Amino acid sequence: MSSPILPAIGEDLRQWGRGLTRYLTQNLYKLGFKTPDSSPAENGVILWDNVNGYPVVSKNGEFRQIVLEDGHADFILTADVTPAAANTAYKLTYDALAGNDGITQGTPASRIVFEEAGQYVISFSAQISSTSASTVHFYFWPSVHGTNVADSAMATALHQNNATVVTSRTQIFTVAANDYFEVNYMIDSTSGFLNYTAASSPVPAIPASTLAITRLHG
Repeated sequence: MSSPILPAIGEDLRQWGRGLTRYLTQNLYKLGFKTPDSSPAENGVILWDNVNGYPVVSKNGEFRQIVLEDGHADFILTADVTPAAANTAYKLTYDALAGNDGITQGTPASRIVFEEAGQYVISFSAQISSTSASTVHFYFWPSVHGTNVADSAMATALHQNNATVVTSRTQIFTVAANDYFEVNYMIDSTSGFLNYTAASSPVPAIPASTLAITRLHG
């Protein structure tokens, strides 16, 4: 898309002045478009990158994305989750909360899909419980686009019947556009489960698991 053209100077300077005023009123607030000839040599030049669909600013000799408001999401689990078999990996399927922007659920619904590439802060929590007097081990780990993230697993153990604890972690993940994120879990006994607790006045409900995602930068 080409940039607006300044009105040409004619013989009638008053008419040209009125045209210039209209031009400035209509276009002064608009960003120019980034083209192959755009130079980031000077810091602070803001342009619209029409190819990628976001504004950029020049800094230290390169154009960098300006992160817009979108790119955040909250998910919760509102039911108990018990593994069908011990020592078997499963994926958690969350309920999406209203107001999520730029992050959606895919197919299957365990997949959380990112519309735009970038680095995202993801905070995970799970309320875990056990109905066994023996020690029960719980394992959680993330995967991005079907591949387990290296050095990312977390393990927690419960040692008595009716024990309950909340385990959590926050980590930064780098994803490409349309990548999907999943939470995997494994429990070494079917006596262990993710525990949803219904509301009981004055205490609100306690989700079995929560997932909060915020884009850090592009």
